[in-house]
Amino acid sequence: MDFNELARNRYSVRSYLPTPVPADKLQRILEAAALAPTAANRQQFRVIVIHTEGREAEMRRIYNRDWFVAAPIVLCVCGIPEATWVRRDGKNYCDVDVAIVMDHVIMAATSEGLGTCWVGAFDTEATREVLGLPPEAEPIAFTPLGYSADSPRPKKRKPIEELVSYERW
Repeated sequence: MDFNELARNRYSVRSYLPTPVPADKLQRILEAAALAPTAANRQQFRVIVIHTEGREAEMRRIYNRDWFVAAPIVLCVCGIPEATWVRRDGKNYCDVDVAIVMDHVIMAATSEGLGTCWVGAFDTEATREVLGLPPEAEPIAFTPLGYSADSPRPKKRKPIEELVSYERW
């Protein structure tokens, strides 16, 4: 499948089957995360793999949605802001780096026939407690990972002409 077809096929899955994710598929997804480009190649991130079985109650503390804990695996991508490259004007690239990593994860998962849903509306304090994060780590994004039990709806996207400019704004 070419990249644009892969991008068209990816959608936010909010219903998961309990089918386990094969270890080889998970490994390829994690390898895609490690291949993600980061500013100055610092790779100041950590992917935490959480198996949800038996941990549903504590995972609900992080994000209280049935579909979030229904997937057999949830991934959390954390950044380490103090160690991340900073642009001259002070812009810290931690969020950018983690977004690139997460995008690699969700696209690799799609290519493996798995569903994901980028989650940013989670409880950071509960995340720190449940996942035992050190003070320097910042949880930035989660995704469930598993086989979809639903189907994609048509995507609504703006026309390219509204999103792209040439030479100047």
